[in-house]
Amino acid sequence: MGYEERQVFDIPAIRIEVTAHRAEIKVCPECGSASKGRFPEAVTQAVQYGPMVNTWASYFPNQHYVSVERTTEIFADLVQHRVSEATVLKASEQLETSIEPSTAAVKGMLRDAEVLHVDESGLRVTGKLHWLHVASTEGLTSYEVHAKRGQEAMEDAGILGAFKGRAVHDHWKPYFHYTECDHALCNAHHLRELCFIDKQYQQSWATDMGDLLLEIKAAVDATPEPAMSLSPPELEGFEKRYDKVVQVGFDTNPAAVSPSEGEVKKRGRPKQPPPVNLLIRLRDFKGEVLAFMSDFRVPFDNNQGERDVRMVKVKQKVSGGFRTLAGAKRFGRIRGYISTARKNGKNVFEAIRDAFDGNPFIPSPETH
Repeated sequence: MGYEERQVFDIPAIRIEVTAHRAEIKVCPECGSASKGRFPEAVTQAVQYGPMVNTWASYFPNQHYVSVERTTEIFADLVQHRVSEATVLKASEQLETSIEPSTAAVKGMLRDAEVLHVDESGLRVTGKLHWLHVASTEGLTSYEVHAKRGQEAMEDAGILGAFKGRAVHDHWKPYFHYTECDHALCNAHHLRELCFIDKQYQQSWATDMGDLLLEIKAAVDATPEPAMSLSPPELEGFEKRYDKVVQVGFDTNPAAVSPSEGEVKKRGRPKQPPPVNLLIRLRDFKGEVLAFMSDFRVPFDNNQGERDVRMVKVKQKVSGGFRTLAGAKRFGRIRGYISTARKNGKNVFEAIRDAFDGNPFIPSPETH
């Protein structure tokens, strides 16, 4: 008559496993000297935790933002063995050291990239505002935590100074100190600003510019491979329309009136309203705004950088900040390793375990 089958998928009980290593000691009958066998290279202490415990202890805080205390509770609940908070902290310290070859390799590949996304976001360290800087591509991520937001931090990150490709960003001025590379501006930022100007100042040119940018993007998306740029007639036509909209914007916002006689002239450039500030950027950085239509390697926006920096917001919602700068920097480096592994389809838990085994994940340069 045959048979009926039913399957139950379940997880077996997990327990701490203790492996005892013994090194035999023998005494030479001739000279009386003692000789001892060798322990495995990774076994250096009389009692120690193995790589799987260290993987768990570093996986939960760095991948899922679980606090140190709650990580010890996870051990107690799941394996009936509570590790100390010091063990959890030490595991991340060891992981940071273990991934050093990967961290260095990823920075080198980012310096050699054709297009690089850069962004920054504030975070709290020792109760003070610090900055998380990200440099990334579709397959690579590097984070640097620094007390400063500007060029000093970018130099310490060690990527932009040697970068020769095109950096995509949101017009934060310190990025323009790097003149050896080209630049492209995030049009998602421009669309948000244009929407604000339309609603707040009722200026129709802002809607026209937003529509034009989206029309250009649609034309780029519709262009079949292997083309890497819009056709010359298309480029010329879009540029003329762009210039026309910018001019309408300036006509809508006449120049600020000079101070009358007797008034004290303020030092520096006069403060401009938001519509004029954006118009000046669109005029003076036209090539950077429209780079995506003449080089299809350049994206329309900096969403890649923004996605990569978003995780620090989640981290702060969970923990509120970092107690030490060293801990914040360590978290950034580990998150860079985790992000790179995930982008390349590598299981994060396995990537951490591989690092503790002396084989950290390093992406192939050919694919990046």
